[in-house]
Amino acid sequence: MTEYQQLAQQMEREGIPVLLQEPLCRHTTFRIGGPAALFCQPQSQQALARALALCQEAGVRSYLLGNGSNTLFADEGYDGAVIRLGRGLDGIEAGPDGTLTAGCGALLSAVCRFAAERGLSGLEFAYGIPGSVGGAVYMNAGAYGGEMKDVLCRVEALDGEGQPRSFAREELGLDYRTSRFEKKGGVILSAQFTLRPAPRDEIVARMEEFLARRNEKQPLDKPSAGSTFKRPKGAFAAALIEQCGLKGFRVGGAAVSEKHSGFVVNLGGATARDVLAVADEVARVVQEQTGILLEKEIRVVR
Repeated sequence: MTEYQQLAQQMEREGIPVLLQEPLCRHTTFRIGGPAALFCQPQSQQALARALALCQEAGVRSYLLGNGSNTLFADEGYDGAVIRLGRGLDGIEAGPDGTLTAGCGALLSAVCRFAAERGLSGLEFAYGIPGSVGGAVYMNAGAYGGEMKDVLCRVEALDGEGQPRSFAREELGLDYRTSRFEKKGGVILSAQFTLRPAPRDEIVARMEEFLARRNEKQPLDKPSAGSTFKRPKGAFAAALIEQCGLKGFRVGGAAVSEKHSGFVVNLGGATARDVLAVADEVARVVQEQTGILLEKEIRVVR
């Protein structure tokens, strides 16, 4: 019996659903990635903490996965445990004074709709971002002039030692597409947002406007992981890429989108190697022609 079979048996005994050799292409918006040696789906905060502890005890590395909207897994897969955060960790609750609390596995789109139904404004910018709350906090996701740091109030998490901690917004180290969790580790359990009252119709109208802009400008009809590169200081990645004549540049099944140069898309059958070959060549050419180094925004997991 392999170490992964033994670990799977332990998790199953404790009520944690487990799959062995689960294709990760089924769990990312890129639709790319080989199998995870072990893939589990804890359905409570207690089960999540236990899954992490069991992995640590077994000496098995682990990777936390939300909606997989910013992740590129290697073609060889992941030799470890991928812990999927979703059902059971996706609760959303409205609190007093315009606060809203959402579990790490809740989709941003669901949180935005929940807030709108209750006449709570502030999250409209996030409508259409295809990520989960945990991932959005982890990378301080943002769009259309708004970021998580603008509305976050508090985050409940497990620290690097697996101990529960509560972090105020000021302790989160939120900056452009990063947070303390990326730098210091830890596991986000839930996030509390401070929102403001507004007419429901006005909130919904803004959400629909942002969604329409996404549909108009972004290649949402093709698998991708959103913006491939971070925004360089004083410039825009998409404009630089187009300026360098790289729109449509292709390697295998991956290409710079014809619709939005900031996206590398899966045209069908793309591998992780294809995506990285496109991204690396784009970065090389842009630096050579403009002197600006583009940094990947997508997370590459090997």
